[in-house]
Amino acid sequence: MDREIRINEIDGFAIGHDQDIQGATGLTVIICPEGASAGVDVRGGAPGTRETDLLNPTNLVDRVHAVMLAGGSAFGLDGASGIMRYLEEKGIGFDVGVTKVPIVCGAVLFDLTVGDWRARPDGEMGYRACLNASNRSCPRGNVGAGTGATVGKILGMERAVKGGLGTCAVQTGDVKIGAIVAVNCLGDVIDPSDGTVVAACRTDSGPGNTEDILSHSLGDKKNLFACNTTIGAILTNAELTKAQATKVASMAQNGFARTMRPAHTLFDGDTIFTMGTGEVQSDISSLGAIAARVMERAVIDGVRSARDLCGVPSATGEHL
Repeated sequence: MDREIRINEIDGFAIGHDQDIQGATGLTVIICPEGASAGVDVRGGAPGTRETDLLNPTNLVDRVHAVMLAGGSAFGLDGASGIMRYLEEKGIGFDVGVTKVPIVCGAVLFDLTVGDWRARPDGEMGYRACLNASNRSCPRGNVGAGTGATVGKILGMERAVKGGLGTCAVQTGDVKIGAIVAVNCLGDVIDPSDGTVVAACRTDSGPGNTEDILSHSLGDKKNLFACNTTIGAILTNAELTKAQATKVASMAQNGFARTMRPAHTLFDGDTIFTMGTGEVQSDISSLGAIAARVMERAVIDGVRSARDLCGVPSATGEHL
């Protein structure tokens, strides 16, 4: 039986955030000082990523020291430089003799059309997020990579709803597994437990249906690139090879598909990392199934934890 826990109860990880509320962007870092076996699954058609190739099981490096989730589109990848600097100062990284090179993977989402487009995560924000990293708590909503996140954008930003950063974690026996995600999808967000529309594009008559709108305009070419991509990570104390971590990340994408409609479009860069500390044995198929479930709960949590920001209303209607 799953027992719900807080994501910061998964030993070996520290999670930190930094954000610019006025600029409506931010960065989240997940640090594993001892290194974590990792994998990644990139499912969307417009990804912005860093160091994902090294997670291929055929490549040398088998452990990562941090995963970055950030806003700012491709500009936000600069935040990893500050994370690298912090980890090197702490003596954390892949030993190359003359120094230790931190292995930092990451992904970014598009939030430039919310707040001030000139505000982007940079090296200083990445460094501050590391200073804020803790295993004691993990705030949600308008924090870190979720600061400028929005959902339901098929009718334009003026019809969007606020997204945010969400988490969920469970323990089954000795195995702990959790999800952290910045929800920034083109589509609508649905609670699969009861079919409730959590957030959707806003029409004059109420919540819209993105899938219906897309199907009714099948013959029209669209450019919906701006403002999308949902990025997240699965954290676990289970022992994983890179190939197994990649499989868990792939199965966790089912959590996106169950909650975001549609998911994985050409205009979303949906990306999920998996990080495992290797403390306990587990069945990979079972772990992947639970990963999908905690990811879907984290997506719902991210939207329900968000608050109104920069004129974009939240699902709850609450302000910061």
